[in-house]
Amino acid sequence: MSRRKELIALLLCDFIALNLSWFAYYWVRMHSGWFYSKELYITHSYLIPTSLFVYGMWMLAFLFFGLYRTWYVRPIFDEIVTVLKTLALGSLAFMVVFYWEPISQMDSPVRNDPRILGLLYFSITAITVIVFRLAIRYSQRRFLEAGIGMRPSIIIGDSIKAKDLAQKVVHYPRLGYDILGYVSPNGANSLPHESFRINSRKGSTTEREINQLGGIADLEKITSDHKIKEVLIALDSGDHDTLIQIIGRLGRTNIGIKIAPDLYDIVSGQARTREIYGFPLIDINPELLRPWEETTKRILDVVVSSLVLFLGSPVWLLTAFSVKMTSKGPVIYSQERVGKNGAIFHIYKFRSMRIDAETGGPQWASKNDPRVTPIGKFLRKSHLDEVPQFWNVLRGDMSLVGPRPEREFFIEKLTNEIPYYTRRLKVRPGITGLYQAMIDKYDENIDDVKERVRYDLMYIESMSFRLDIKILFRTAYMMLKGKGQA
Repeated sequence: MSRRKELIALLLCDFIALNLSWFAYYWVRMHSGWFYSKELYITHSYLIPTSLFVYGMWMLAFLFFGLYRTWYVRPIFDEIVTVLKTLALGSLAFMVVFYWEPISQMDSPVRNDPRILGLLYFSITAITVIVFRLAIRYSQRRFLEAGIGMRPSIIIGDSIKAKDLAQKVVHYPRLGYDILGYVSPNGANSLPHESFRINSRKGSTTEREINQLGGIADLEKITSDHKIKEVLIALDSGDHDTLIQIIGRLGRTNIGIKIAPDLYDIVSGQARTREIYGFPLIDINPELLRPWEETTKRILDVVVSSLVLFLGSPVWLLTAFSVKMTSKGPVIYSQERVGKNGAIFHIYKFRSMRIDAETGGPQWASKNDPRVTPIGKFLRKSHLDEVPQFWNVLRGDMSLVGPRPEREFFIEKLTNEIPYYTRRLKVRPGITGLYQAMIDKYDENIDDVKERVRYDLMYIESMSFRLDIKILFRTAYMMLKGKGQA
């Protein structure tokens, strides 16, 4: 089952389960005779509208807690626990809004106790939603075991290790890996048409051939040509450089990377252990933020950027006028940058340099840069030149907090020099970041970039909503102190 079909199936089943739960609760509450009520507080004519409203609220809660992410490769118990936690918190809120009646006004205080009503609604909803989701997961598992909805995958390793891993993967069809071939870590030293055979399915005597698709140097082309979604790595524990090279080459893609446990020490800061169906593979590109943190981070981005652009508009118009009157050229400077997962977008700034600042090609900024205009010195010191980037944040190209977006010219250059550099592309770039909040200077050479990347990776591995708030307050302090660089 593809990711799109999985999402559609989940949305449909949750729609049925949540509405069915509401109708069942309505009947028990109003018509079963178990609870006393002088009059129906929700009449039949309002039953469907209230059901749709309640469903909408649950949809937001499910999104907030990550219940529409891919769960089929995780233990079903984890999904059930998340469903129960989400429903428990939601039912508590609904209990206050819908069920509350002062006990002194109740004709039957025990039976109409809002705590009992809330527990009743939670129980009905939990049973219904979990049953429907279990049905989805069972169907999904059966499809995968039948070879339907598998994710195109390759193995990186020599023929012996690749064969061993491929044969193990066959015994876990629920993982959804469809092995299309393997890539040799030895490149040109390996045989051009080397292949091996494995059982086509668990318990089957039918064999299938797994061919070598090329070497590490061909990795980008192989993954693109075969539309690869997952890469499984089976290297010797001493192949540190090869593993770092693989991660660097795939850093700008959405391809999942899994490694064997004996390689974990190499990337201990870049991975999180996740055992699936007892199958020992470790995810190199895990979800960096919990679902509620990711949702809250985006809400904060939208709210803050909207307020800054709207409430500060008189100041921004005055700033634009000052730029126009003090130097020739456009008010807003636009430049291509590389965003999340390698997406190209245009970043916007108030122009702080002369229009001929890069006639000789891309250059590093420097302290007291002579290309900076008189008003540009003030803008850069106060960070006001960054204000138009709030539009990038509102559009979703950037976030308030994250690694600074870089130009493709420098990314291509730095990827070969700095291990894990492209891991910065796993998150949205930001207006400010850990480096800017702590150091706050422009990159003048490759050593400055290496230092910034170290801070960026520290931020990525420690990402949390709480850390973002700290960075924002620290950045505000830096702005008030005028600690920018001119």
